[in-house]
Amino acid sequence: MADMAIKSGAATLETMLGGTFARKAAITVLGSLFLAAMSQVQVPFFPVPMTLQTMAVMLIGITFGFRLATATLALYLIEGFVGLPVFAGFSFGPAVFVGGTGGYLFGFLGAAALMGLMADRGITKTWLGMFATLAVGQVTIFGLGIAYLTYLYGFDKALAYGLYPFVLGDLLKTAIALLMGKGVLKGAARFASL
Repeated sequence: MADMAIKSGAATLETMLGGTFARKAAITVLGSLFLAAMSQVQVPFFPVPMTLQTMAVMLIGITFGFRLATATLALYLIEGFVGLPVFAGFSFGPAVFVGGTGGYLFGFLGAAALMGLMADRGITKTWLGMFATLAVGQVTIFGLGIAYLTYLYGFDKALAYGLYPFVLGDLLKTAIALLMGKGVLKGAARFASL
């Protein structure tokens, strides 16, 4: 996958900074800590709070590349599952995965993997490509989140609880992730050339 990313000219943290296993592990751990911190910035809603988690997931997806983004999100989910208070509201444990946010958590993993794959293929090189990649991530997160909420509460309530309150906020978070993603990649390229 990294070879494909390098051949396509993709700019991800893995291709620019990855190098050794230790460096890749550090990027993964720091990414999971960043995601845990952004999970605590929230506006309470029921059953799904509005947090900066989705923005963090989008940034990780468009900047880390497939392998690092997937590893980072998997690590984050494992941390929460085993009892570290990394989810919104410092929540943790298996119960979170079967509650209202469970579909979104798995959506984060799927979105990061898809966005990372698109980044590895060079789709995020242009502003339009990066926006399209972020849109794929949002659709994946909301798709899995709403599907699980539909299972729990029915389709109408799933939309009322899990989509409508978040549309404007997530459009703003997408715009911020777009700008920040370009900035992170530009900074990493400068650092890598030192």
